[in-house]
Amino acid sequence: MHINTIRKKAKLLQIDAKLYGKDELIRAIQEKEGYTPCFKTGLPSCDQLNCCWRKDCQPGQIIPMV
Repeated sequence: MHINTIRKKAKLLQIDAKLYGKDELIRAIQEKEGYTPCFKTGLPSCDQLNCCWRKDCQPGQIIPMV
């Protein structure tokens, strides 16, 4: 996702995007949305199936159909 789109999403959630780098900003958004703030932290697997960052975080990982 493009950084400007991420910043807009942060603004909607009242997060000051200037305080964070891209990955940190995404983790702040994840936390605000009620998800585990785990974007690109190297977790071997992810159970956050509805997270909008999943594709960018773990590209190539097979997402199970529920």
